[in-house]
Amino acid sequence: MVQHKGLSRTLTTVLIYAILAIISLACLLPLINVLAVSFSSNGYATAGLVKLWPRGFTLGPYEFVLNKPEFLRSMGVSLQRVLYGVSLNMLLTVLIAYPLAKEASQFRMRTAYAWFFVFTTLFAGGLIPSYILVLKLHLIDNLAALVLPGAVPVFNVILLLNFFRSLPKEMSEAAYIDGAGHWQTLWKVYIPLSAPALATITLFSIVGHWNEWFNGLIYMNTPNHYPLSSYLQTVVVNRDLNSLNLTQELQILQNLSDRTVKAAQIFLGALPVLIVYPFLQRYFMTGIVMGSVKE
Repeated sequence: MVQHKGLSRTLTTVLIYAILAIISLACLLPLINVLAVSFSSNGYATAGLVKLWPRGFTLGPYEFVLNKPEFLRSMGVSLQRVLYGVSLNMLLTVLIAYPLAKEASQFRMRTAYAWFFVFTTLFAGGLIPSYILVLKLHLIDNLAALVLPGAVPVFNVILLLNFFRSLPKEMSEAAYIDGAGHWQTLWKVYIPLSAPALATITLFSIVGHWNEWFNGLIYMNTPNHYPLSSYLQTVVVNRDLNSLNLTQELQILQNLSDRTVKAAQIFLGALPVLIVYPFLQRYFMTGIVMGSVKE
């Protein structure tokens, strides 16, 4: 019986790892294909002969993209959006989650406020009211239009709220006995102990701001104010080599195509998140589990 259970557990573990490996490959292979296309020459990419390895290796698409003022300008807008947006998200998330983590005896309106925030996740005003609100606030074509509408990520608030509730109450009680107020308790007790949860929701906020493209299209009247994701969306839909003229070198025209340039821009757009993720990944699992389940 023990041997049978051991064999069953081993087979289950192998099956789980096999399924996770397949899912990982399904996510990774398209990115590898885009990377391979971006380093391939025009003929191979246009003919669809590039799979997982570059053919006719060239850096031409990256040289072309990195010299495009539109790409660099949109990259700068996205960096500003992430800087301001994530900072605002984290500040409001912490300030909302801390009081909501208290018991009803300590914060009488806790349940009402909690349901208020949950209600916003179930029912939204819609696109037209949101646009009218941004318009009336004179935020059209302004970076604030990309930051303020999503200033309070309720899902992140719920994660951090549950994480705060999982911390031992004795620690906050000891801080109060030592004369600490709510602000001191929050910044000197809760925040240092919440690194896994804070890293997790920071990653969520970074990815959310970096990848969100629709608001840039509807709130920005001029392409010069597009964030990178909105700019890349227009690139994928429309042709992107219009700026090439007949006086350019023949070698550049031979090595560049719409497909290789688009692939280069898409990979460069994903690169910052790929760089940031490994530094936050060690906190990710701890934060998401402890923030989702109240022990």
